[in-house]
Amino acid sequence: MTLHREGFVSLGLVLVVSALILAVLYHFEVPEITMWIVGSCTAIVFILFAQFFRIPHRIPMGSVGDVISPSDGKVVVIEKVKETEYFKDERIQVSVFMSPLNVHCQWSPMAGLVKYVKYHPGKYLVAWHPKSSIENERTTLVVDGEYGEVLFRQIAGAVARRIRYYIKPGQTLVKGEEVGFIKFGSRIDLYLPLDAEILVNL
Repeated sequence: MTLHREGFVSLGLVLVVSALILAVLYHFEVPEITMWIVGSCTAIVFILFAQFFRIPHRIPMGSVGDVISPSDGKVVVIEKVKETEYFKDERIQVSVFMSPLNVHCQWSPMAGLVKYVKYHPGKYLVAWHPKSSIENERTTLVVDGEYGEVLFRQIAGAVARRIRYYIKPGQTLVKGEEVGFIKFGSRIDLYLPLDAEILVNL
């Protein structure tokens, strides 16, 4: 497991701030026990931040025609909706909520050609808000594979306000290839054909 490049600046800031705090305490000759307590707290904060940016080694599962989840997390929505941005018809929406404990990378749900990438500025409603999919800051991505097109959407939340995506139209992806990152978690919406067999549950 390694650390994601998106975390280098954040982790660097944590180290600098921690060092400054300890230097000030040392300068004013605070009791040694206080130094140990503060040092332990800053170490815990660094470890927690490092957890946000970890990248475990993953091997995509399933057969060629399977669509995998673009992210870790908990399935919070499975419903038929009208997708209004790209398909403009009814699709099965599967939404995955990422907590601070989940890995925050996003991966391509299948192999194929990137057909559409669009970033939308927006609000920062909590990720489970019903309108977060259409009102929050988000990026919509569409991949065209052997069995058709799949749309997935990175959605920022109240805390996660940094969406990153690394792909562009015309790019060829393999299943499980890294496509983006949302700092400090949030939500991913996946839009599948109505005849797709859903293998996950709420």
